[in-house]
Parts: sequence; structure tokens; C-alpha cells
Amino acid sequence: MTSQNISLYSWDNGAFIMIGVFALVIIGLVGAIFLMMNSKNKKND
Repeated sequence: MTSQNISLYSWDNGAFIMIGVFALVIIGLVGAIFLMMNSKNKKND
């Protein structure tokens, strides 16, 4: 039963750093998508 309670990652391994990097990448991708959408809208006008 104890083996089922082991988490997939340990906070001691710097997992919070990887989560932060992943969050920055996602924010960057979303920002790039919004910039592309805005540039397409400006070209159509």
C-alpha cells in the first residue's frame, strides 16, 4: 500500500524549477499565438 502513495516526483529534485520553466514555455507559446493572431488581423484590415 505504501508504494501507491509515492508521488511521481520529489520537490527535493528541483521539480518546482522544471514546473516554472514549463509554465514560462506555455506562457511564451500563448503569447506568440496572440501576436500571430493580432498581426493577421492587422494585415486583413
